[in-house]
Amino acid sequence: MIATDDIQVRHVYLNVPHSRNPKPTWYGESVGRYEGDTLVVDTIGLSTKAFVDNYRTPHTEKLHVVERFQIIDGGKTLEVKIHVEDPGAFTTPWDASQRYVRSDLRPIQERVCTENNANYFNIEIDPTPKADKPDF
Repeated sequence: MIATDDIQVRHVYLNVPHSRNPKPTWYGESVGRYEGDTLVVDTIGLSTKAFVDNYRTPHTEKLHVVERFQIIDGGKTLEVKIHVEDPGAFTTPWDASQRYVRSDLRPIQERVCTENNANYFNIEIDPTPKADKPDF
């Protein structure tokens, strides 16, 4: 999975078991499998420096997340149902969901801070050069 606004990549390994003792990382160790048309992603080994949500909710090394990705609405929407368990941080498991609506308004863009092509401060800068065709 690639984030559209920077160069972060999350790997989901299909049809393999979890490692015995995964090293904690920002994205943890994600293994996936298909159940019909739903991609089920099971993640453990998330670093305690990461947060569970946009509210910066902390967690312990016992965090276990299961996500269920499914395309709905005739291919127009990606729905993700999330199940979170962490007996070291929460008194009960909890669920959340997120929907991502397909947009054809613009192509996926890469934004790299070092090139400053986002122009956050409305400064007049030359546009980032673009190739007409790939050079590979």
